[in-house]
Amino acid sequence: MMGKIILDKMAMQRALTRITYEIVEKNKGVEDLVLIGIKTRGIFLANRIANRLQQLENVTIPVGELDITNYRDDIEHDSMSSDVKMSNNKIDFSIEGKRVILVDDVLYTGRTVRAALSAVMDLGRPKSINLAVLVDRGHRELPIRADFVGKNIPSSQKEKIKVYVSEIDDKDAVELIK
Repeated sequence: MMGKIILDKMAMQRALTRITYEIVEKNKGVEDLVLIGIKTRGIFLANRIANRLQQLENVTIPVGELDITNYRDDIEHDSMSSDVKMSNNKIDFSIEGKRVILVDDVLYTGRTVRAALSAVMDLGRPKSINLAVLVDRGHRELPIRADFVGKNIPSSQKEKIKVYVSEIDDKDAVELIK
């Protein structure tokens, strides 16, 4: 398992800063904006984007945590009520009429994002939903694309992309593992 660092700490910061500026630009400001990070690393990335937005726009953007485990279509479930499905989420604000930015570390097949969209729709009816990802590695199985991409990293199906965040991994990096 040979790994190659694709993004180091500085490159990751630049990518997240660029995503932050693009979010402000596309939304013509930050009014009605909320960030929802997809567990696990998407949450840390969402918090970093919220911190940059705070610095740039001098406004606090709510950040929620989404656990999509119970929404995945590639894991067998009993038919659960949406109360049980939502139990691991930390979203203490209404998304009704808000502009939701879903944040994840890697976009691959699109199945995680599909599950996240279902979870968000169970919470209410947002004005819009956009997707921000640190890495888009291709190989989509569903018609899903990111609105904000830190870096496109073409990869083979055999390769893995590992995102490290200092909050839990003690370093910031993106590694391509052959």
